[in-house]
Amino acid sequence: MAIPRTRNYTGPAILSYGFRPFFLLGALYSGLSILLWLPQFYGELELATLFAPTDWHVHELYFGFLPAVITGFLFTAVPNWTGRMPLQGNGLLVLVLLWLAGRIAVTFSSHIGWQAAMVVDAVFLSAVAAVIAREIIAGANWRNLKVLLPLLVLIAANITFHLEAHYNGVSDISRRLAALAAITLIMLIGGRVIPSFTRNWLVRENPGRLPAAFSRYDIVAIAAGIAALCLWTIGPDDKITAALMAAAALLQVIRLGRWAGDRTLRDPLVWILHAGYLFVPVGFALIAAAIIWPERVSPVAGIHALGVGAVGCMTLAVMVRASLGHTGQALRARPVVVFLFVAVLVAALARILATMTDSYSDSALHVAAFAWMAAFCGFAIVFAPALSRRRKSG
Repeated sequence: MAIPRTRNYTGPAILSYGFRPFFLLGALYSGLSILLWLPQFYGELELATLFAPTDWHVHELYFGFLPAVITGFLFTAVPNWTGRMPLQGNGLLVLVLLWLAGRIAVTFSSHIGWQAAMVVDAVFLSAVAAVIAREIIAGANWRNLKVLLPLLVLIAANITFHLEAHYNGVSDISRRLAALAAITLIMLIGGRVIPSFTRNWLVRENPGRLPAAFSRYDIVAIAAGIAALCLWTIGPDDKITAALMAAAALLQVIRLGRWAGDRTLRDPLVWILHAGYLFVPVGFALIAAAIIWPERVSPVAGIHALGVGAVGCMTLAVMVRASLGHTGQALRARPVVVFLFVAVLVAALARILATMTDSYSDSALHVAAFAWMAAFCGFAIVFAPALSRRRKSG
């Protein structure tokens, strides 16, 4: 007998599964916060935060928006991995409130002090990691314990971010440590879901060449990527870092090519995953190029390829697919969903372009900001009704 997906839950639908509140609030926060970022960037707005404007922007991407999406995904995936019931109701509400408290504490840290802001901000991810560890261990699902390692790195990066911002005036190592955790999760989880979803669609809609099965090659590619990111975290300008980043970029391109993404262009729900993952090797290559040719390639080009490109595209792709599937809707990309995907791709490309040109940097920056807002606020608007009501079937 199949294990039921939920308990006999009678509370608010939005608290019936982790993806519902965290995808909705995370997307809405990500889209709206960009409206605060641009005025800060141009010196037209000052928030009550102790973080410098760029630090606030970076922090809320990696430690505000991203943890919300990770939590929504893992709280939906872990019950499937372990066969245990999902966290619902009051327990889920507590975590939502902890996430909101972190956003408020960081944004108003000048009123409560940096220590209090750090503690409040760190509690959420620590609680999420504890819940996931409990579920995986209780379900004896030992092979998935590895997802905790990037989460623990993200927690350490968050604490380090607060410490660096206070004692040094600006974050440094913690930014790259956050990117290390985020891209590692994408390499691990993306390497599972992208070939799987691609295979399922191809078998049904376009028989022929299928994604290669997970093999030692994937282990080597992931290990090389993690090694390159680790070296970049501590030695961002080292020529050895450039060499390892270039090698990791090549390995990731080959890995992506093994997944038959070129055969999925008829289904936006599948090709957006491949397009998002492509920003991983692009980011690696741009980081390598910036080290070798600093006068030609901006050092932040690769950072934005990883942050806006890989993180932005992959989170939106996962949120859309999970929201459709788990609310009883057909796994079909309506025109409005295709618009969301195009918007996030435009945001990523425009943000990279803004680092490459002086003449059009302001225009490209505005395009990137408003395209990002359109993608994530658009997601919140389109999916809010489904995320807030009972599943259509069953």
